[in-house]
Amino acid sequence: MQVITDWFNLISGWVWGPVMLVLLVGTGVFYTIRLGGLQFRLLPRALKLAFTRQKASDAPGDISQFQALMTALAGTIGTGNIAGVATAVVLGGPGAVFWMWLSALVGMATKYAEAYLAVYFRVRDSRGNMSGGPMYYIEHGLGLKSLAIMFAVCGALAALGTGSSVQSNSVAQALQNTIGLPGWVTGIVLTVVTGLVLLGGIRSIARVASVIVPVMAVIYLLGGLAIILTHLDLVWPAVTLIVSDAFSGQAVAGGAIGLAIRYGVARGVFSNEAGIGTAPIAAAAAKTNRPEEQALVSMTGTFLDTIVVCSVTGIVLVMGNQYTQGITGAALTSNSFEAMLPGVGSWVVTVGLIFFAYSTILGWSYYGEKCAAYLLGEKAVVPYRVIYTGFVMLGTLISLDLVWAAADVFNGLMAFPNLVGLLLLSGIVVHKRLPAPLNARE
Repeated sequence: MQVITDWFNLISGWVWGPVMLVLLVGTGVFYTIRLGGLQFRLLPRALKLAFTRQKASDAPGDISQFQALMTALAGTIGTGNIAGVATAVVLGGPGAVFWMWLSALVGMATKYAEAYLAVYFRVRDSRGNMSGGPMYYIEHGLGLKSLAIMFAVCGALAALGTGSSVQSNSVAQALQNTIGLPGWVTGIVLTVVTGLVLLGGIRSIARVASVIVPVMAVIYLLGGLAIILTHLDLVWPAVTLIVSDAFSGQAVAGGAIGLAIRYGVARGVFSNEAGIGTAPIAAAAAKTNRPEEQALVSMTGTFLDTIVVCSVTGIVLVMGNQYTQGITGAALTSNSFEAMLPGVGSWVVTVGLIFFAYSTILGWSYYGEKCAAYLLGEKAVVPYRVIYTGFVMLGTLISLDLVWAAADVFNGLMAFPNLVGLLLLSGIVVHKRLPAPLNARE
């Protein structure tokens, strides 16, 4: 088993090497230029669209634009916002936070393009529900069926690891460390509550995500802001260190891409998933006739995930100055919060981790089943949900070294066909060259 894990780790190091990171950031820079800095010019309008209650709409789609955003955020706001940021700071230094910000700013343009194409090329399935995402715009926009299949296969497999087992394992470890709850008990509870929600499909997932994501994000942010406001004297030195360290000797060490750049960009992408191709699958289900509107709404997901939530984590970690003490991941974030907000901080992180991870389980289940349906038809959805739910239980019982390594590889392999599609279809996003949207295709 260890040999297989080492093999996957070797492949992961290659897949997530300098070429992939440059391609991810480069795609964001490319769209930032071609769209005229749209993510900066139209961010206020995008936020207004995302959080303004919509009137009842007869536009095609399964869920509201807000619910589509919350479903996508359910998949992105997860352990990466707590453990991933901590890992980036430990391995890349405080400067990694700066590069995380930078990758998110250009990633917002990537997310806009993904969502635009997802809505533009979405189709109705045999049950009348909308289906869309990279596999559809790669096939219908480029005619590259084999590349679309590659994305769908990797997406269905990655969901079982990244979205299911890894998240449930994080919850089990958090509860065992905090209150001593055995992993198998956590597994049973998580499996049952996940299965009950998944039975209702995207509408059920969207309803639950629309409650969990904003409530838990606000609680976590309030905890982080309480630390920042009660330690204002540490804020400016922390921000200054983040910026200066981004261009220090450590930042440019470590080969073709320096440590701060490498881990900042990599963890930023893992957190907000810009360019990976998952969020547009949720965007395609939104009720809208205008791809550009849903694209703006989806773009705010990267802003909220990384520029807002990850920033709070990163700044508190640098303020706490515990990242050099040999601990990393969620434990580092928990210790930092507790040290600066005694009696409350560790609970904010623990509860945040539990609900963030659970929402990620729900969000990724939808991504995985849509990939499975693309490959095998709608008949594959229910069996996939059963398998996915089983992996939730499995994740609480086993060591996840192999699952994490395999999920890393499949995540990277998902990104490649998606980025190819985004670059080759940029003319549609920028100039809307096709005569009419294809979202009414039967």
